[in-house]
Amino acid sequence: MKPTSFLARAPGHPGRTLPNFNTLTVFWFLGLTLLLVKPVHPHAAEIPDVEGQPLAANALRVAQALDFLGAPLSQPDLDRLDKSARARDAAGVQQVMDEHVLMIAEINPEARVKVSRGAAPARLQQGAFEAILIKVINRSTSTRRLRIGSAQAGPSYAGVARLSMERQHQQPLRENENTANRTDRFLELLMFQDPPMTPNLSGLEVEYAIALIYSSEDGKREATLELNIGEGTQDLGFRAELPILFDIRRAVKVSLSVRDADGRPTTGRLLFMDSAGHVHPPQARRLAPDLFFQKQIYRHDGEVVWLPPGQFTMFSGRGPEYRWQERVVEIPSNPEHRLAIRLQRWVDPRRYGFYSGDHHIHAAGCAHYESPTQGVTAPDMFRQVSGEGLNVGCILTWGPCFNFQKNFFAPQIDPISQPFTLMKYDIEVSGFGSQALGHVCLLNLKEQIYPGADGSSGWPTWTTPVLRWAKQQGAVTGYAHSGSGLQVSPEAAAHRLISGLDRDGTQSVSAAESAGKLLPEPRERIDTNRDGVLSEEELRQSINRVADQLPNLAIPELNSVGAQEIFVTTALGLCDFISTMDTARLLEWNCWFSSI
Repeated sequence: MKPTSFLARAPGHPGRTLPNFNTLTVFWFLGLTLLLVKPVHPHAAEIPDVEGQPLAANALRVAQALDFLGAPLSQPDLDRLDKSARARDAAGVQQVMDEHVLMIAEINPEARVKVSRGAAPARLQQGAFEAILIKVINRSTSTRRLRIGSAQAGPSYAGVARLSMERQHQQPLRENENTANRTDRFLELLMFQDPPMTPNLSGLEVEYAIALIYSSEDGKREATLELNIGEGTQDLGFRAELPILFDIRRAVKVSLSVRDADGRPTTGRLLFMDSAGHVHPPQARRLAPDLFFQKQIYRHDGEVVWLPPGQFTMFSGRGPEYRWQERVVEIPSNPEHRLAIRLQRWVDPRRYGFYSGDHHIHAAGCAHYESPTQGVTAPDMFRQVSGEGLNVGCILTWGPCFNFQKNFFAPQIDPISQPFTLMKYDIEVSGFGSQALGHVCLLNLKEQIYPGADGSSGWPTWTTPVLRWAKQQGAVTGYAHSGSGLQVSPEAAAHRLISGLDRDGTQSVSAAESAGKLLPEPRERIDTNRDGVLSEEELRQSINRVADQLPNLAIPELNSVGAQEIFVTTALGLCDFISTMDTARLLEWNCWFSSI
């Protein structure tokens, strides 16, 4: 049989012919070629030239961090890495590490970041902070901080009160709020920059970084991840973004048996933390009934919490009457698990005729949100009341979300109440009305809206008429965060005394001018130079001396939202109490001493 001609002419060269090959010879040659060429992984990372010693140091620190995060390299990989590190073999180090890389960030000389896929499988565990490895090819030698983000990451809520977050020192919980009402936010992302890792890139041509990814959902989920090193470093054409289809294993359904000190079913205050100090579930991923601005969660007996397999430190308690217990718990790799919790008291006030209560609980949550709902509902708030072991919980509607939250008000206690756990909706005048002269708590109201007002608008701008209206209903009235604005400024207070008492323009106060007037100390003690008049400096020193005494007669600034008008309303019999223990103690106590 005549041999078949495989290729008679070279492509692109019509006048040049190639020799004829036997077909079997050609296939044999091609097969041998395929055997000699090593297969390349479709996501294999580039292996650039880089000095071996610093790269090895980085890789060993990464391995140490992965072990701490519960995602250790296998022993064979550790052995290979150690061998390459000892030999300062940069290529060998990269070959070991690149097998575990999910994302590759290439930074060009202009500091633009381009992202591509690494060789590691895209697998996550629902409810866990999973460590992923990022290879950074740094052609710019930048030492900026590597950042990770995603359209599928960030809080599920929006409209958080800025002031509340500042007071709680939790400003990051307001970042990237869900203002577009997206329904596909299921991730929490952060770079792991704690020791042994570093916050910034080293500037080395190649290094490895670790990110942590938390998913609140399970199953197949696609997310678009982005890497950058600051504003303006994203590459053009969306090349800094990488869509990845994740396979997410389901978390463990942990059923909770929550028993009180006497063995009865109850509601517990719980906190779960992993070995890295992460709170579960993450605060930014929470919606009611779990409140995002609190680290703890509350669970009734028989309810569940979803956790990943692993070891956690669990804290449990139930308000200030209970011990805050710490215990290590192991969640197995089972679909379901049962966890028994027995609370412990250190005191039982009811045995001595005392009942616990909180007269100042914000109805929409202290750091409410306005989306996806305007704050939280009565069952959510009852969970808080019961979980803190309160006998009486006063849920106060205030300025934010007023028109929605006012719908929960009733003249009597809320029907959700239980024996010895009573909850009632009432009013805190805050965010509207008389707040400039003090926030007031109006408890056990029969009517909610001040006569002539429309919702939260149209209320009086001072507290006396509001308290008088509430007392006519048989309500209990008082001031919230009483010490706010009662701080003493010796300089300002002394200047006010001079301005108010100096009638002859001498910039001092004579005996006649101060007769019958309120001074911080007896006149003879203030007059330290014995010249018969009080100078502004002598008054300042006197005020400074007494400001830390209890009680004292130093006039505060009265410039905030505490008990600014209490000196009037107490004299009129309109104030029943002041809030204490949430502002400076001395200011609160002196306010009360000065009012009774």
